[in-house]
Amino acid sequence: MDVPLCAACAGLLGRPRRCEDGAPRLDRLDGLPVLPVWALAPYAGPVRGLVVAWKDRGRADLARPLGDAVARAARELAGPLRRALGGARGDPTGGGRGPGLVVVPAPSTWAARLERGRVPVRELAVRAAEALGSSGLDAEVVDALAERRGRDQVGLGARARAANVRDRVRARRSAARCAGRPVLLVDDVLTTGATLATCEAVLARRGVVVVGALVLAATPRPADRTPRRPT
Repeated sequence: MDVPLCAACAGLLGRPRRCEDGAPRLDRLDGLPVLPVWALAPYAGPVRGLVVAWKDRGRADLARPLGDAVARAARELAGPLRRALGGARGDPTGGGRGPGLVVVPAPSTWAARLERGRVPVRELAVRAAEALGSSGLDAEVVDALAERRGRDQVGLGARARAANVRDRVRARRSAARCAGRPVLLVDDVLTTGATLATCEAVLARRGVVVVGALVLAATPRPADRTPRRPT
């Protein structure tokens, strides 16, 4: 029988930590910096079970505690985002002096939306934007991206993931609302980085600058998954 999220499992979703160095598909290979990505936990063990249950096994009751964790992370990131964005663009952080930040959820297919009856990643984006707003950083959610029907990413390797999403993500008309405004992407899991890299590229073709991404969890790097030999 399903049980509510226990304190021990909730505690695994900790402070946001940079994790883009473990996602090879985020490397742009053009000399520009890799997209900063923050994750709350490694995508392994109980955390993996939580995300799968929430996203694909009907555990909508987990939306609130997972959203709470994302909100806490967003509040912690509000200060660094405000300083970075203000320094780079003359204070685009709200308060009537700039266009503010746009929070864009990674897209899902209509088939996935129909099957789940909800859009889990958008739930996280809403909680992130609310938390940023309560921290004094003007932010709103814009559904700027859509995904065409295609093969699910689960079980695919790095190259297959990249090929699978390359032509599936497109910009919606609402992407025009992101023009001249910095974007924070939100997704559930960072694996190879193929999805976030594609989202960034699609928005970049519209002249939109993505300044970072926030995810619930990130797949551990191979070195982190290998048990250390006793010394």
